[in-house]
Amino acid sequence: MPIPHSQPVTADRVFAQRFSATRRGARLARLLAALQLAEWGLPRDSVDHDAVALVVAELAANAVLHGRVPGRDFALLLRYDDGQGVIRVELSDTHPGLPGRVSPAPDEDHGRGLIIVDALATRWGVSSRVGPGKTVWAEYATSGPAPQDADAPPPLGAWLRSTTQKMLPSGSASTTKSGSGG
Repeated sequence: MPIPHSQPVTADRVFAQRFSATRRGARLARLLAALQLAEWGLPRDSVDHDAVALVVAELAANAVLHGRVPGRDFALLLRYDDGQGVIRVELSDTHPGLPGRVSPAPDEDHGRGLIIVDALATRWGVSSRVGPGKTVWAEYATSGPAPQDADAPPPLGAWLRSTTQKMLPSGSASTTKSGSGG
């Protein structure tokens, strides 16, 4: 059941991105969230990684199918509090309508998104936002910090930045994103 108000988790790590309100945008949101979760130490194919990626996929699909306003994007925000082991997923769109659960027929292939979110998330709800629309959020309590394997390869983002730096001519300017977002 959605909780109307909550305090956002205090995040050690943050990822934010806007996407076009299209099926392609929803798919890209899921893929980039999955990459970010892996970079934060949640191994692919782990229960925590896959559960959060599925929550992102369902909320992004809802933002595109039910929250789409022509010409407007939707926004994804991930916050990971390492100390508490909580990941907060926020999807914001500009449509004023609030999400609601439906009772799909057993043979229907849609209508189960919020049922899935409710089953996976520790808690979830809807918040108002500055400007038009709303933010649908879900919090997921991980099973704990990911074990650090000394022999494991570096996270994809770190590897990509390192490889890109090696490819640049020496002395050329480059931009790197610093901070907790990766």
